[in-house]
Amino acid sequence: MAAQSYARPLGGRVAVVTGASSGIGEAAAEHLAWLGAKVAVVARREGRLEDLVARIEKNGGSAMEIAADVTDAARVRAAADAVEAELGAVDLLFNNAGVMLPAPIEERRTDQWRHQIDLNIKGLMNTIGAFVPQLIRAAGARGVADLINTASIAAHNIFPNFAVYSGTKAFVAMEWLTPQDIAQVVGFIAALPPQANLQEVIVMPTGQPT
Repeated sequence: MAAQSYARPLGGRVAVVTGASSGIGEAAAEHLAWLGAKVAVVARREGRLEDLVARIEKNGGSAMEIAADVTDAARVRAAADAVEAELGAVDLLFNNAGVMLPAPIEERRTDQWRHQIDLNIKGLMNTIGAFVPQLIRAAGARGVADLINTASIAAHNIFPNFAVYSGTKAFVAMEWLTPQDIAQVVGFIAALPPQANLQEVIVMPTGQPT
C-alpha cells in the first residue's frame, strides 16, 4: 500500500484544471491524473476536452470534461456544482485559463485589452469565487487543499507589445508583504559571505499562517 501511495501521491484528491484544452492546462491535467487525482478539465473547446478525457481514462485515470467560458460567472458556478456532484469536493484548483495577445499600445486594440482583462483577471476571480468554498470544506475534512494560479514572468518584466498582458499577470501575482518581511530579506542578503552575490531577489508571499 505504501508503494502504491508513493507512486500515486494524489490518490483520493479531486482536481480542477481550467484552460485545459491545450498547452500547460492540458499537460497538467494529464499529469495530475497520472499522479492519482480525479480531474475535471474545463475549457471552451469541448471536442478537445473529450479527447483529453479519453486519453486520461485510457491511461487508467479518472476525469470529466466541462465546456465552460470562465468569464461567465454563472457558468463557472454551475461547473463547480457539477464537479462536486460527480467527483466530490474539489481540493486542488489549477487556475490556468488565460490569453496573451501582443499589440503595441499605440494601435489601441481595445478589443484585445478587454479580452485579456476579462479572461486573465475576471475569469481568474470567477473561478476562485466558485471553487473556494469547496477548497475550504475539503481542507477542513481532509487537511489539505491547494489553489494554484498561473502567473507569468511578464508580471515582473515588461516585454514589448505585451503591456496589457503584463498588467493582468501582475494582478495574479499581487500579494501583500510587510516591511518586516523585506527587512529580513535585506538582512539575509547583507549577511551573505563576501564570495556570494545575489544579483536579483524576487520576494513572494506564501500566504501561510504565522
